[in-house]
Amino acid sequence: MKVLLDENLDHSLRRLLGRHEVVTVAYMKWASLKNGELLGAAEENGLDVLLTGDGTLSYEQSLTGRRLAIVALSAIHLPIIKEHLPKIIAAI
Repeated sequence: MKVLLDENLDHSLRRLLGRHEVVTVAYMKWASLKNGELLGAAEENGLDVLLTGDGTLSYEQSLTGRRLAIVALSAIHLPIIKEHLPKIIAAI
């Protein structure tokens, strides 16, 4: 699974996501893209999942017809995320 880690999450999360291939928005040089553009770029580049801390993304963007799965976390602080890693990895 190819995962895109949104810029609102700690980049060190990359190493904690097990066997998944994880790239960051910054690494892909997509930091300037708005949400709709970001989703399109991720799909065009063969990414499977967007992992984000943006809980309002589904309200701001039409997700109908998207090939990209979106996992929106309710917390963005790494210590909290670490407590729930098994659930997050299972969702990916």
